[in-house]
Amino acid sequence: MRPSPIPQRERGAALLTVLLLVAVMAALAATALERLRLSTALAVNGAALDQARAYAMGVESLLALTVDDLIALSPERTTLAGGWNTQVRRIPMPDGGIVEARVRDGGNCFNVNSVAEGRLPGALQARLVGVRQFEDLMRVLEVPADQARRIAESAGDWVDSDGNPAASGAEDPQYGGGAARYRTGNTLFADISELRTVSGMTPEVYARLKPWVCALPIAELSPININTLTLEQAPLLSMLSPGQIPIEKARAVIASRPASGWASQSDFYRTPELVTILLPLDVQLQPQLRTRWFQADLRVSLNGAELNETALVDARIAPARVVARRWGSDD
Repeated sequence: MRPSPIPQRERGAALLTVLLLVAVMAALAATALERLRLSTALAVNGAALDQARAYAMGVESLLALTVDDLIALSPERTTLAGGWNTQVRRIPMPDGGIVEARVRDGGNCFNVNSVAEGRLPGALQARLVGVRQFEDLMRVLEVPADQARRIAESAGDWVDSDGNPAASGAEDPQYGGGAARYRTGNTLFADISELRTVSGMTPEVYARLKPWVCALPIAELSPININTLTLEQAPLLSMLSPGQIPIEKARAVIASRPASGWASQSDFYRTPELVTILLPLDVQLQPQLRTRWFQADLRVSLNGAELNETALVDARIAPARVVARRWGSDD
């Protein structure tokens, strides 16, 4: 049976219908191809990032061995000899990737966990010396005194296990009344980025503090290595007692360091600029001659993908081992 011919007046509508179907099919095909392209790109990027992470962890192990060699060369003291501190090494990978790696003294910073003391979870209490050193460091960095005190005491309240705020500090009630409600950690800081949640902290102050602070996994006073401090790190020496060690005196002390480093804490305190200072015993023992904590910074570039890692290496007992790592950046 022969199909009925399309009336002349309906032929335009039929053509429009066909064109509409072609347009819809073309749009669906374009969408499917775009999704396929995106899925392929995601799969390629995912594979590249997995490979980059494997490379980073391999180089991380290599850097831990480098730390062991550095300690073995001078077991009693760690100095800047050899230019290892912050020196960037470019390590080519087999498939065209590049790993940029550097090792630096990971203890020459203010340990934010020094604002507390204690070893057992749930039994941490604020450490006045650590809180005051945090406040003094901020004041050396020109943070207003009232704000510095508020941040430092709030940091102590953040870590300690009780619910009693210090005079300028803050506990759960102060954090529970805002638009974004949260509670204090009541444990050690895992990362310095947590400081952004502490009462009194602002983005401007955090940006100023970031190069000077770290979160070591110990509730101990900052283990400053006086044999690896640079002139730019003079604020870390000044924070021990800004009234007795102003920033100019701190720079003078670092500049007068023997080429082979100080052999003992007594030699350090016999420096003319420090002979007359009086420090509490725990602060006197705070400056170290040997570095325990090292930080490894890695950037992996592979097939258009880029991966950043920061690893904390504990070299107290050989072999050195990675105890913490962070991927990416908190910027």
